[in-house]
Amino acid sequence: MIKFSCEKVLLQNAISVTGRAVAQKSSIPALEGLLLRADHQLSVSGYNMQTGIRTTVPADVAQSGEIVLNARLFGDIIRRMPDDVVTISADEKMMVHLRCGDADFDILGLSAADYPDLPEVEDEYSVSLPQKTLRAMIEEVAFAVSTNESRPVHTGALFEISDTGLTMVAVDGFRLAIRREPLEKMEGGAFSFVAPGSALNEVKGICGDVEDLAAVTLGKRHILFEVGQTELICRRLEGEFLDYKNAIPRKNPITVIADTKALIESIDRVSVVISDKLKSPVRCVFDHDKLMLSARTGNGEARDVCYLSGDGGGLEIGFNNRYLMEALRYAPADSVKIELNTGVSPAIIVPVDGEENFLYMVLPVRLKSAE
Repeated sequence: MIKFSCEKVLLQNAISVTGRAVAQKSSIPALEGLLLRADHQLSVSGYNMQTGIRTTVPADVAQSGEIVLNARLFGDIIRRMPDDVVTISADEKMMVHLRCGDADFDILGLSAADYPDLPEVEDEYSVSLPQKTLRAMIEEVAFAVSTNESRPVHTGALFEISDTGLTMVAVDGFRLAIRREPLEKMEGGAFSFVAPGSALNEVKGICGDVEDLAAVTLGKRHILFEVGQTELICRRLEGEFLDYKNAIPRKNPITVIADTKALIESIDRVSVVISDKLKSPVRCVFDHDKLMLSARTGNGEARDVCYLSGDGGGLEIGFNNRYLMEALRYAPADSVKIELNTGVSPAIIVPVDGEENFLYMVLPVRLKSAE
């Protein structure tokens, strides 16, 4: 029915990559497994009806065929095999034999006929960019994706592709992150879509820190990400995404420049007294060439000063400590420019160098009366 041999390290990597898309629990037992298809090479697929991942690896195929193996059991077996060539074969009764060195296992497989086909994506609109660029863009935006299912479209990131480049946007109702990059190759003209945040985290995981190109293709209902020998297919999210361009304030009379690392450390220090049970905004007072930070909860009170460049005019404003920290950690710059207006207006954070490529907006938290 099927027989092939493959290097253990290649097989283990394929299981690790495709296993990300396997359903943990499903009414369809096959979806808790990986589809193995052997022809001239080995194809391994995982699919949870929302996201599918398929990868191919070199293999010595003695008999073409396909079978489904329980992902957890299959992964556990291969991980414990010696570092050698693994031979896998199956008969008509779905009994699967796995052998590597002196270790061998017999397990029961499932018919590939029970495994749903991964969606086909029409090649109408597509764009290519270096894997390291796509990976960085996802990392610097996806953290701001909403986890609130009441607005499903905001649980993903917006991709806008035009001749000026790729813009990626995420928003969760409290903050907004934007990342832009020029493009190397675009086919089919300008297009846009919203990709699920969960799928983007998997795309980030399969992208390497390399210049090799990754391709993104938009279909009518699905999106295809091609990274080397691996494909990820996910449903596009439907709905009206936030008009982010009009959400960003145009006039911010106060501008200060801060060292990113120093500001992160100051926020981190005053956040020590903040916990999930005892929450408090970080009180920020922007003065001449310095920012005074403080926080008070039942755990105690913390104060610190971060020196910066610019005059904040004594503006007092509160922020969620995590939202502020994440913006700074993902900002691709040693120094950031912070633009402010009033104590109840959003703050804009951009890199001092390359501000056209990254923008983060965070809404303030109302402060109680001065303490």
